[in-house]
Amino acid sequence: MADTAIDEAAEAGAVVVYKRIFKEVLESRPSGMRLRLAHAMGKNRSFVSQISNPAYPVPIPVQHLNTIFDVCHFPPQAKAAFLRAYARAHPRRIGRLTEGAHERTLTLHLPDLGSAKRNAELDALLQEFARRLIAIMREK
Repeated sequence: MADTAIDEAAEAGAVVVYKRIFKEVLESRPSGMRLRLAHAMGKNRSFVSQISNPAYPVPIPVQHLNTIFDVCHFPPQAKAAFLRAYARAHPRRIGRLTEGAHERTLTLHLPDLGSAKRNAELDALLQEFARRLIAIMREK
């Protein structure tokens, strides 16, 4: 029982370390970066605030790391320090970062169609098109 508490405390400490690194990088970027990052991850701005705040125990999901690195333009030293702390905090998750296909984010600027419903339909159509096209390209 005591070992579990020690492991949890060590993990929490490592989470704080990588979140501090993330917060420093994020704060050194131009204003609007949180919103840009939220859009790239398909989340809202408050999610970015939670995962970048060392005071919150919410871990950063591994599937968002490459997007974070790309959008925030992590300096190589900060990325290396972040990954070391992330690996200490989540030793079983870090392997998933290198597994499988890597993703990248593309931001499209579309016209506002004047209706939330029509905008959502266009967004869904483009996302489905991208998924199908990628599936076709992977078959070759």
